[in-house]
Amino acid sequence: MTLFWRLLALLALAILGAWAWQLLAADPGYVLVTLRGYSVETTVVVALAAIALAWLALRIVLWLLRLPFRYWKKRSRRVARERLAGGLVALHEGRWARAEKLLGRAASDPALRLPALLGAARAATARGDAAQADALRQRAADCGDAATVALLDAERLAREGNHAAVAALFDTLPGASLPPRAVELRMRALAATGRASDAVALLPALRQSQLLEGATLHAFEAQISAAALTQAATPELLDERWNALPKSLRNDAAVVGAYAERAAAFGLEESAAGAIEHALKKQWSSSLPGIYSRLPRGRRASPLKNAERWLEQQPNDPALLVALGRLCREEQLWGKAEDTLHRAIAQGAGADAWEELGHTYAAQHDDTRARQAFANALRAARGDAPQSLPGRGLRDLIRDEAVAEERTPMGMPRLPGPE
Repeated sequence: MTLFWRLLALLALAILGAWAWQLLAADPGYVLVTLRGYSVETTVVVALAAIALAWLALRIVLWLLRLPFRYWKKRSRRVARERLAGGLVALHEGRWARAEKLLGRAASDPALRLPALLGAARAATARGDAAQADALRQRAADCGDAATVALLDAERLAREGNHAAVAALFDTLPGASLPPRAVELRMRALAATGRASDAVALLPALRQSQLLEGATLHAFEAQISAAALTQAATPELLDERWNALPKSLRNDAAVVGAYAERAAAFGLEESAAGAIEHALKKQWSSSLPGIYSRLPRGRRASPLKNAERWLEQQPNDPALLVALGRLCREEQLWGKAEDTLHRAIAQGAGADAWEELGHTYAAQHDDTRARQAFANALRAARGDAPQSLPGRGLRDLIRDEAVAEERTPMGMPRLPGPE
């Protein structure tokens, strides 16, 4: 309100007060009160003033009478808040008994009862008292939302690996009432119990909740989507789920790998290979060449040329070298397979490379080196140092460990280290 309008309002009030005073001065009114022979005579103005003073005195008396109770209530609430704060700190520090004690006392305040009981139930669960934890959860359920309380049971069941019980627990509750953490636990349980397609339907709700963001959200979406593809029962259902994915997930290595393996199981080798080839054009991933090399040949052309082209771009990738060695073995290019696999081992490949090398030697009926290669695969799997194969000199070892020069897309040499 501007200064002009304020002054105008004050002037109007002054005029109204003067007019009212004129009316009362001309006729102040008459009030007569009689009670048991006593009478009181006064004007209306005095009567109204007396009533206002009596009402004010009554309010003061009531305030004074309620003051001790208000002080006690305020003090109790302050003590309850202090206990809640102390209990949460003790819960964070792992002082389970102290946390349960403080939080149980803090539950005496109705406003703090639900969070205090939930924290006390967590403390009881952490110290292994299942009966006490169930009792505290039941008390919390009596005063809180069922979905919030069910979250405690779901977290306990998830830690125990009982995903079926987690899924059944949330199936009985309305999906719209689930808190974000409950939505995440339900999705993980659904994916683990063969119902990943139902979990995919909950992805929009998870995004909206902002429980997970950025790379963490993308990784979780990829995990759920890959599970849905793996659990597809028919080729038609697999294609339907694959085509429904956004482009960002259809280029994700985990999702592409799951689709390729499931498509290959249905005899769709060309679709599986095409998905991997398209994904590797967009972004390189060391996990896909191995899947690509294990796909059945079917009617498609030899994948060896694609692997060799990828090797020009990623000459020192151990997983790609193992995949290339496997493809060379299938083409019966024994010498090239041996050289590639030895180079893969020198670049850091482990048991898979040794096992593939053993298959290469076995295919050539070189039983001695095949047995030693398989033995080295077991040693590598256990973390032990492998034994050198006979017939390989220092020049071979140097050639294996030589790192090929990598170049950027502009043709410039790529220096080692972070880009």
